[in-house]
Amino acid sequence: MTTEAETGTITIEQVDAATTYPLRAQELRQGRPVEIDEDDAPYTLHLAARIDGDEVVGVVRFHPRDCPWREGEGSWQLRGMATDPRVRGLGAGRALVAEGLARVSALGGQLVWCDARASAVGFYERLGFAFVTEEYDLRPVGGHRGMVIELPIR
Repeated sequence: MTTEAETGTITIEQVDAATTYPLRAQELRQGRPVEIDEDDAPYTLHLAARIDGDEVVGVVRFHPRDCPWREGEGSWQLRGMATDPRVRGLGAGRALVAEGLARVSALGGQLVWCDARASAVGFYERLGFAFVTEEYDLRPVGGHRGMVIELPIR
């Protein structure tokens, strides 16, 4: 997937887990290991956003996992979502999630859920995710809300 941003062309590509680690470490995992369980599993989907085909400026991971708030088959978790602060608001995060949702849907996914940081719930809400919990503390990071989106998106 490719889209235009004010600073250049955003390209979304599937990558291996290790490609996501520098940005994940910088934005999400300070002082904690960057690896997440099953990062290297064949069914885990890692996407990266690049500006003009160069530096990685956004990452996200999708992984088949039962939703804690909705029963049923076909649930995937969105996790490890990060964008470089220099490009926030330019569409890289939106493009990453849109591409990920399309790929998960094509793989038969019926629902994507996430533990959204309190500071990011507006971002996910604008993408069509709905709140399913009140705010809760996800240690050691802090306030989060459970959010879901049903697939395919209509």
